[in-house]
Amino acid sequence: MKIIHIVPGFEEGGVERYVLELCREQISSGHEVTLASCGGRLEKFLPSSVRLIHIPVHRKNLFTGLYCAKRIISSGKWDILHAHSRVPAFVSWAVSSRTKTPWIMTAHAQYSLNLGIIPLKHANGVICVSESVRRHLESYLPPLNATIPNGITEPSAKWEGKYFPENKKFLYVGRLTHLKGLDVALKALEPLKSYEWTLDVLGDGPQRSELEALVKDLGLSERVKFYGFRDDAENFMSRSACLIFPSYQEGFPLTVNEALAVGVPVLASDIEALRPLSSGELIQPGDVPAWTEAIRRVIDGGKASPLSAEKLTKFSETASKTEEFYGRVISGESAALC
Repeated sequence: MKIIHIVPGFEEGGVERYVLELCREQISSGHEVTLASCGGRLEKFLPSSVRLIHIPVHRKNLFTGLYCAKRIISSGKWDILHAHSRVPAFVSWAVSSRTKTPWIMTAHAQYSLNLGIIPLKHANGVICVSESVRRHLESYLPPLNATIPNGITEPSAKWEGKYFPENKKFLYVGRLTHLKGLDVALKALEPLKSYEWTLDVLGDGPQRSELEALVKDLGLSERVKFYGFRDDAENFMSRSACLIFPSYQEGFPLTVNEALAVGVPVLASDIEALRPLSSGELIQPGDVPAWTEAIRRVIDGGKASPLSAEKLTKFSETASKTEEFYGRVISGESAALC
């Protein structure tokens, strides 16, 4: 099968890591895979046989989108177009309208319900990474849709088992954007200066300068270290006492799944996507006092969030179900898969 994945960029993040693992699995299954994006540092981790097409598909511009569609049309023929994010969905819709190639989108998040997701209704199929995403987008989905959870790969490291008070390291991994809630965690840590702790921040994004300034204003410069994007996050997880995950919203939190696979305790927000993995109460997103109290309990040696890795699936299963979905799309099936 000839497959092209269309994604805005390939720098870092859950969507990009999902596409990376899917490309790996599809290549190992004997498929021909092409990746169309504006490029990024994660490309070096792709199998060498993955063909790359660099186009400005990250730009939200009609004429740029039409240019991207034209480039894809002139670059070859595929059995299926697989879009990841909203601009790639518009581009895939345009390519499919011209070439009649079937196209699908993986919905990775609870996108705003506006004109930006109109292409979903015209897709040959849509995959949602969680039931919470599917319910949110339900009125925009085509008849053929499926919930296929994002799976995990075998971690490269395992948690060393050192917790508070022996180990005093907190860890944050993720994009530095408002929705990720790192500012909430930083404000929650400020009243806990009398305790011994440090916070390693792995990731980059548009809010980095603002967050670094906040750290300085809160007097936490000696406690919080920004590392930028790292491709060895699992090694950091293995050496940390607890991962902090203060997001306001997630489609499917890959960072939490990776942390649970490594075995490190996680302190997490009460978001719908995490509730199936929880056996107790999570922390209200954005509630600084609640986060302060939860972090204080961890520092005192108490339990982190009651999350379990038992319900996680392997990425090989994610890839297998995705391939089955491709088959249904190519065969022209139109019934929804729940």
